Formats: sequence, C-alpha cells, structure tokens
Amino acid sequence: MIHTTTIRSELDTHLKKTGLTINQFAELSKINSGTLSTIIKGVRPIAMQQLDRMVAAMGLPEGSFYELYAEECFAYPLNWRRLKPFLYRCAELDKLELIQKIVRYMTDNLAYVPMLFDTAEDLFNQGKNSAAAIIFESVAESEKYQHSERLALCHYRLFTISLGHDQEKNLRAATKFEGFVERLDEVDQLDALKDLANTYLSLRQWGKVNEMAKEMGRKATIQYNHKYNQTSRYDLHKEPKRPLFLYIIYSYLLCSAVCDERGEYEEALKYVSLYSDLSWVREETEEALRLKEEFVMLAVVNTCLYQLMMGQIDVLPQYVNYIESREAEILPALIKIVQAANKYNFDIDFILKKFESQISAFAVKQADIGTYTYQVVADRYTCFLSELSLYYLRSQRYDIGINILLDCLVSAIEIHHDSAILNCVKTFEKFRDVTSVEAQNRYNILISEVPFK
Repeated sequence: MIHTTTIRSELDTHLKKTGLTINQFAELSKINSGTLSTIIKGVRPIAMQQLDRMVAAMGLPEGSFYELYAEECFAYPLNWRRLKPFLYRCAELDKLELIQKIVRYMTDNLAYVPMLFDTAEDLFNQGKNSAAAIIFESVAESEKYQHSERLALCHYRLFTISLGHDQEKNLRAATKFEGFVERLDEVDQLDALKDLANTYLSLRQWGKVNEMAKEMGRKATIQYNHKYNQTSRYDLHKEPKRPLFLYIIYSYLLCSAVCDERGEYEEALKYVSLYSDLSWVREETEEALRLKEEFVMLAVVNTCLYQLMMGQIDVLPQYVNYIESREAEILPALIKIVQAANKYNFDIDFILKKFESQISAFAVKQADIGTYTYQVVADRYTCFLSELSLYYLRSQRYDIGINILLDCLVSAIEIHHDSAILNCVKTFEKFRDVTSVEAQNRYNILISEVPFK
C-alpha cells in the first residue's frame, strides 16, 4: 500500500500547527535552513541522520516515519548510501519487520547481495542477532542454487544464532547446517566442526560427536603440518579463532568423552595419552603455554576419572582433589562420581557435602562455561540430577530422591530433552508407591505440561 502521507507533508503540518518558521525549526533540528528548505520542496532526498533530527525536533518517538522513509527510498533508484544507515538504525530500534521489507526489496537486485551480507556480518558481530538473521536468510535464499562460500557462511551464522534452550530445534539446526561445512573456508571449517561437535555433545548424539571431532582433528592436523613444514608453500590466508593446535587436542578430548560414554575406558585412556604429551606443539605464545598446561593437567584428571569408572575407587580422593579448584569441571566430574557410585555401590555422601554450595548453584546457565556451551551445561545439569536422584533412591532415601527426580524433570522439560523426560517418568512410576502425595501432585502438574508426541 502506498501512503498518501509523506514525511514532507508531516513536517509541513507540524510547522503550520506549531507556527514555527523554517529557520526556527532548522535551529531546533540542527539542520541547515537551506537544506531543510530543499527537503521540504522535494528537491533533495532526506538522509537518515536528517530524518532522526527532524523526528527529535518534532518531539516524536525514535523511529517515527520509518515506514514512510522506506517507501521514499523505494520510490527512487536504490541508493546504498541511504539504505545502509537505514538498516543499521532499524536494527538498533529492533524494527525487524521493516528490515525484512527493505532486504526483500533489495535482494531483487543481486548486485546488492554482497553488501547485505557484509552488513549482516557486522550486525552479527555487534550481537544484533535477530536483525542479522533476517538478512542472512534473505542472502541465503538469493544464493540457494549457488555452491558459494557466502551461502555456507550464511547457514553457519543462522545455525549459531538459532541455538537455544530447545534441544529439538538445536538438532534440526545442526542437521540442516552440517551439509554446508565443506563449502566453508578451510579455517572456518574448524570452528564449524567444533560448534557442531559441541551441539551434538549436548544432544548426546555420540556417533555424531565422534564423527565431527575426528574430522576436525584430521583437518586441523593437515593445516598444522603444512603451516610448520618448511618445504611447503601452503599458507593460511587467515588464522582460526583459537590456536591451531587446540583444535587437534580438543578433538582428542571429545573422542575420549565418546569412549567414556560408551564404557570403553581403555580406549578413552589412549586418547588421553595423546593430549598428555604436547611436546609437538610449536607455538610459544602466552596463550599457547597456558592451554598446554591446562590440557596436561586435564590429562592427569581424566586418567583418574577413567580409572574410577573402571572400578578403581582408591583414586577417588585424588580425583576430588584435582577438580575442586576447577570450577568449570565440577559439574561434569560430579556426574561421573555419582555414576561410579551407582555402578559400584559405594557411598559418596561426604563428597556431596563437600560440594554442597556448588551443587545448589548448578542452575542451568545462559553463558558459555569454558569450552562447554550453554546446551552442554544444560544437558549435563539434567544428567546430574538424574544420576543423583538414583543415588538417593538406591539408598532408600526416597523423599530426597523423588524431589531431585522432579527437579530433573523440570530441567528436562525446559530444554525439551525427550529421552530425559521419559527416563524421569519411568523412574517416578517405579517408585510411585513410596512417593508422598505432595510429590505426586507436583509430578502430575509437571507431566501435564509435557507435549508428548
């Protein structure tokens, strides 16, 4: 629909209503009176900054007349110098529908696609993800039949932006993006594979974690060998986000985690040995030295862990001693300790007491914790509650066990973790006869909110 009202007519009405002269309004708006006069006469198009000054001088909310401004821009040949600042202002004011309208109009001319992509990248880097996503989607749609790196980058950004609390959506996002990894620049592939591996880790898709980790390690090793091969002419045109060697040793860490999950502890220890000796690492920066020290220590810790999971309970004090000063590792470590206690039937009450304050603070967090993304932490917190409830139920402390089980159900529902929800239901029904009426009522309320498929 074309508006009969224009910005000029609105300004003219305002001047008549207030009795202001052009000179007086020019002083209020900080726009040159001559420039203002040519704008009113329609001789000169309105610039974005001028529109905002006019709106402020008229005492109107920020973003007023933006719809009219968009239509004015479309009425003339497209001018990137006008549209670029307009997109940024719309992003600042969260005018997402207007961004979608502008971008849809612009992508009819493919010459604007590269400029729109660069704008989306800038908005993404500024944290304006909703605005960036709209532009990335439009650019991807414009290039959907191309096998371009830009198309792959659009899907990478959309994958990153879409990750959230809903694990079903995260799985769909990961599956959709996975096919575009090979089209990325070889350096960007490393971060993409890392992000996919972490996402699949949070989803407990262990086969996929193993696949992504090994591919990341393989590609990083090739790049690393080329980079430090004096006879090679190969040269990375850009550096990855993290030191190149980190992608190699992180792949070993992920592979050891997969073996751990599968109960293949001897194999897990083989991967641990690969990141326990880092004498091959060439980098000597402060960050490199810190990372090497961290992974060597992590190798010691995980050696204790896998020995514990093999039934060597005598390593437990040493393991606890290692993890208590590593805040980010306490949650995953406690999961394994409780699992071992459930498997080998030993008492860990003193350990639970020792970490009581940390356990009470283990609500699912929004921010990344160390290497682990929000999704990984959310999944691990749910897993911890599940194992802890079994520990108390096994020792016939039913009230405590059931209450923790219901907390686990809350957490599983929040992240749409279907298998965890079903496990909670099965466990609750198994122990229903020893459950209080209050707990049963809470369970009934929670279960009524679950959208079973």
